[in-house]
Amino acid sequence: MQDVLQEIKRGAEELLVETELIEKLKSGRPLRVKAGFDPTAPDLHLGHTVLLNKLRQFQQLGHQVIFLIGDFTGMIGDPTGKNATRPPLTREAVAENAKTYREQVFKILDPALTEVRFNSEWMEGLGAVGMIRLAASYTVARMLERDDFHKRYTGQQPIAVHEFLYPLIQGYDSVALQADIELGGTDQKFNLLVGRELQKQHGQSAQCVLTLPLLEGLDGINKMSKSLGNYVGINEPPQEMFGKLMSVSDTLMWRYIELLSFETLQTIEGWKRQVAEGGNPRDIKVGFAQEIVARFHGQDAARQALADFEARFRQGALPDDMPEMHLAGAPQGLPVPQLLKQAGLVASTSEAIRQIAGGGVKLDGARVADKGALVPVGATVVAQVGKRKFVRVTIV
Repeated sequence: MQDVLQEIKRGAEELLVETELIEKLKSGRPLRVKAGFDPTAPDLHLGHTVLLNKLRQFQQLGHQVIFLIGDFTGMIGDPTGKNATRPPLTREAVAENAKTYREQVFKILDPALTEVRFNSEWMEGLGAVGMIRLAASYTVARMLERDDFHKRYTGQQPIAVHEFLYPLIQGYDSVALQADIELGGTDQKFNLLVGRELQKQHGQSAQCVLTLPLLEGLDGINKMSKSLGNYVGINEPPQEMFGKLMSVSDTLMWRYIELLSFETLQTIEGWKRQVAEGGNPRDIKVGFAQEIVARFHGQDAARQALADFEARFRQGALPDDMPEMHLAGAPQGLPVPQLLKQAGLVASTSEAIRQIAGGGVKLDGARVADKGALVPVGATVVAQVGKRKFVRVTIV
């Protein structure tokens, strides 16, 4: 039991309530483990896989995973962490995004032990009367205890009534699915606890709650997000994925390994001792980048990504007289257009944006497609514009 609990709590932030989970595990039956994803964008990134990896661990322990696609809640818009009302998605956009989720999650999860469900299954049949009854199960005062609602209320920022429905519907999903455990990011704790309360009101055993940390993006500061350009998409080409992971700072590397690697805790501790004793953290980073690329593209692609990387940066494929420089970055990192301008590779940031749009900019051999991409403080990258302009830049 202690070994099982150690595996479940690995990389997790908080488990509520541990004694209840032990009792559920002692029952000997496969537990129903739920995690919800709103299809707000068509592609998943490594930040999403922190939850997916934990679901995979539960599957390896013999439990049933419920991958819940919030096609109904996606049309409301999750207010978590927002200082303004989030625009809801159309039904068509939600359906299109949800279609790709199915294909992507099975790169990690075992299809035989996974239920893919949509919360429109029960929410559309709830009707107006059912929604009113659901709204009556929680008070406005309780809703305003939630940190983001409280900040918006005290800051006189508008809160739409429909936003109060989001945590109630997420909680009702746990009732409909009779979840034993629900997983979510640390920012979802309030919503997960609403699920416990609603299950009790419906005469069910309250689900246990397991929160996981939010993975920082490549900038090392903000939550990984496609809109911020600091993400690694799980459908990105192998070379781009490998190059982005190699650009992560040596400090942030350990955070990524802890939350994303499938290696044992003992192995990771061994790597840390190796670096503490003078080993090169770059070697650890190469092994980790290969592991992630192999997970989503296969071993052959991982070997080829490494070979391409070494051909460019370890076997003299770059100019011998390539200039090197240090550039100052803000805490969140240095935007690529500014990096190119300050490094003298382009005359202006507008030219840099044009080069990015035309596919002419690479960082560590990976093509840059997002003009908002950031290079984190502490990272060293080889920036390239066109075929002949190179510079090795360290952000300080």
